[in-house]
Amino acid sequence: MPHTWKRAACLAAVLTAVATTTGCVESGRTVHPDAVQAAAVCPVEPDPSITTTARIAWQAIPNGDLAVKDLRMLETCMPNADITWSKFDSGGDVVQAFGAGSVDLGLVGSSPAVRAVSPPLDIDLRVVWLQDVIGAAESLVVRDESITSVEDLAGRTVAVPFGSTAHYSLLSALRRAGVDRQTELINLAPDKMLAAWQRGEVDAAWVWDPTLSELQADGTVILTSAETAEAGQPTFDMGAAKDDFVEQNPEFMRMWTATQDSAARRLAAGDDAAIESLAVQLGLSPDIVRKQTEGLTYLSAQEQAEQYFDGTLGRVLADTAEFLVDAREIDTTAPAEVYRQMPYAEAIEEVAGR
Repeated sequence: MPHTWKRAACLAAVLTAVATTTGCVESGRTVHPDAVQAAAVCPVEPDPSITTTARIAWQAIPNGDLAVKDLRMLETCMPNADITWSKFDSGGDVVQAFGAGSVDLGLVGSSPAVRAVSPPLDIDLRVVWLQDVIGAAESLVVRDESITSVEDLAGRTVAVPFGSTAHYSLLSALRRAGVDRQTELINLAPDKMLAAWQRGEVDAAWVWDPTLSELQADGTVILTSAETAEAGQPTFDMGAAKDDFVEQNPEFMRMWTATQDSAARRLAAGDDAAIESLAVQLGLSPDIVRKQTEGLTYLSAQEQAEQYFDGTLGRVLADTAEFLVDAREIDTTAPAEVYRQMPYAEAIEEVAGR
């Protein structure tokens, strides 16, 4: 094993120092993601021996993945790797790309990930990182002020990206309120929702930023994913990878995890440079992005190892599969062991120094 990873016990200290000493972005950058590049950053000792070819799917969601991309951490830490980034609009689209064999690793919500490994798709996916625990960043917003509760959605039309974490949260809320059979759901990608909202074609929507903030201009949030999590249905944005890619590229996965850990620590601390990186990639102002990050919880590798990759996450994924069957979103589950084995803890534990 290369010497970079033999000093795992020191890695946490290195990452903490990086959060305060690196990550400066160039002056004069605009909010356009293809404009002036940020100064490249590697939070650990680069490893030129890694020559992996990695096709990465990313989404415009305010988490560490965007800081890793903006600061070119992977490209700097692994200068001889061949890394490409492709943007997707939803976790469902990423799952399709996994199924088509066009991506190796990428951002996907917990609900789409469970759907991916379930029949009939049966895609061999591993969960390699929790980008964030979703809270108020995904919420149910309504147009009509007379709608003050989920029960009031009976007979109404609600937009949501099907197969997303927002879809899972919405279904759980409708079921608890007893109006899941009385509410019409429309499958809309976030970038299509605003037009449908403005035309009066939907009464409500469960979605994330930046669309959520746009709808709130003349709408009201009545429920958040933080509240559905408290009711027993937590959701996550996760890094997922094909099983064969993970098994064939352990050194890449450790370095990838180290960069994600650095980004998560910085976001959890409210680091200005990390917020600016997200703002550039999202095309939003840093003030707006900072507000968005308040609706998400960012966990370090150590926190993830202790709280979720100890067997807890596998049980949550298995429970999610059962819920999706009950909600008629999938026909049947895979064996429970399939979901329990989805979490890939090796890289996280090594970065955490365990």
